Amino acid sequence: MSLSVEVPLNAPNVTGRIEIDAAPETVYALVSDPAALADVAEEFAGHRWVGGVSRPAVGARFRGRNQRGFRRWSTLSTITDAEPGRRFGFEVTSFAGLPVARWQYDFELARDGCVVVESMWERRPAWFKVATSTVTGVWDREVANTANIAATLARLKRAAEASR
Repeated sequence: MSLSVEVPLNAPNVTGRIEIDAAPETVYALVSDPAALADVAEEFAGHRWVGGVSRPAVGARFRGRNQRGFRRWSTLSTITDAEPGRRFGFEVTSFAGLPVARWQYDFELARDGCVVVESMWERRPAWFKVATSTVTGVWDREVANTANIAATLARLKRAAEASR
């Protein structure tokens, strides 16, 4: 069963892609499980489900623990897309409910597995960028997320191919 919420999107601020020698459903299972995603992500360090849910589904929410060096912060994410083997996406808000970002993973069949495209859309109002930069230590989020996505996708590839 595939579910998603229609979210009008402009082009992402940052995107990366990688070919992985594993089935799209295998890779989807890794990115749609916040615990497994924390194992491969650059800043996302863990989660706690919110509201009595315990698995990814459209509308499910999780509190994210994030870390960059000694800096730590939390966010609230709401899953907007949960289409196994096709797309997983979530909107991130701050502790105060202010928009932060949208993250999305898209999967395409490839010769020996799949291509994974990880994308991020900046959602923070301009004034909020200064406050969050102070907390996270990142002043140029696009540059940082370009590197973060590359590192995350490389780890995702290793994890998915090791599970074959």
